[in-house]
Amino acid sequence: MIAAPTSAELSPQSAPPQERPGKRARTRIVDVLAIVSILAIYGRHLARTLERRAAARGFATIARFFGTARIDTIAAHLQRGLMRVIALESILMRRALRGGDLQIQQPRAASSRAAAAKDAAVSGQTAGSAAPGVLTPEQVAAAQEAARTAGERLVRRIARDAPLTLDNLPRMKAIVAEVRRSPVGRTIAAICCDFGISPMLCNGLFWNLLSDAIQWHRGSASGLVLKVKRRERRFDKEEWKHPVLELPEESRDGVLRVLGFYIGLTPVWPFVVVEAPGAGVAAVATGPP
Repeated sequence: MIAAPTSAELSPQSAPPQERPGKRARTRIVDVLAIVSILAIYGRHLARTLERRAAARGFATIARFFGTARIDTIAAHLQRGLMRVIALESILMRRALRGGDLQIQQPRAASSRAAAAKDAAVSGQTAGSAAPGVLTPEQVAAAQEAARTAGERLVRRIARDAPLTLDNLPRMKAIVAEVRRSPVGRTIAAICCDFGISPMLCNGLFWNLLSDAIQWHRGSASGLVLKVKRRERRFDKEEWKHPVLELPEESRDGVLRVLGFYIGLTPVWPFVVVEAPGAGVAAVATGPP
């Protein structure tokens, strides 16, 4: 098993050698890569243990953050998350090798984008209008471009909201294109959604670093939390279809018993080997202690 870095290792203590005095060390991209690496370790661990966890006590504690207890759906999300991890790590590594770094950026407000689009439309309508109700060629071209962009966004939104399965997973080429056009923070938040990550599952220090990385690179940590809450409500509605599931753990100690560790710390194998009563052979327990 690959050992995850501990919380003390999240922020590297040693900086790369400086090429000349006064040059700032490239540390932000290293910190983000460390966070993405920890997410990848958790995603791979959960993918390897998914079937065992689904048959064990407390599976609802993990499944509720995916919004479903369907194994094929959870497996598909884990696979897409790992694909996003590979794409993001590759892009960031190439940037680091070229000497680049990440800059702290605040997320752009949707209202600001809408206001800018409205101002552009108003200025286009007032500039060069020959007569009321008659569109200039520039206005026609701008309207066609806006309609095309809106159509592409609608197609992406429908594809994003459609139930994900292993049969309709996007190709790696599409994932790479998505990661390239998206801010780093938004991609990290998408990886967290695919891995079913909630603050309740995380080590406190790691969650603080993770939410800062999302927020500082034009993602929305609050949006991630709201999406997780919506998934929990959806899981509550689906739960009646899975009468064998126990209720999710609501305490941090309960989460630790089910998961075996907090995300951000070294994953452990949660299934212990016990002696079967009256038998001389070992039997594997059906769930975490």
